[in-house]
Amino acid sequence: MRILVDTNILISAILFPDGKPAKTLFKVSEKHEMVLCEQNLTELREVVKRKVPEFLPDAETLLLELSYELIPASKHTEKLIRDPKDQPVLNAAILANVDLLITGDKDFLVLKLEQPRCITAAQFLEEY
Repeated sequence: MRILVDTNILISAILFPDGKPAKTLFKVSEKHEMVLCEQNLTELREVVKRKVPEFLPDAETLLLELSYELIPASKHTEKLIRDPKDQPVLNAAILANVDLLITGDKDFLVLKLEQPRCITAAQFLEEY
């Protein structure tokens, strides 16, 4: 499966290496095709730098060690999600034809899309 991992999963995996997001990230990288969007990487660096700057080297190491396909963020005029900063990520996931979008963001989770299906890290670990 092609799976886009949202920024909040990446950040949680860095901050809590024994938590469900970290386990999810490991499982996705081992058994599936991981996809990240340019906006995820930008947001990851900005949030870590602003909130927990001591983890910035860990974030960079994670990005270097992960195997993933980097896809461009896509700006589109049709609004499909409440938060405008999430729209390019959702657009990218749709255009890249990903099967799942793993996130902790409720704005994604309330969407009833067939593809990509938006699920939490806990749901991923239970179902896959």
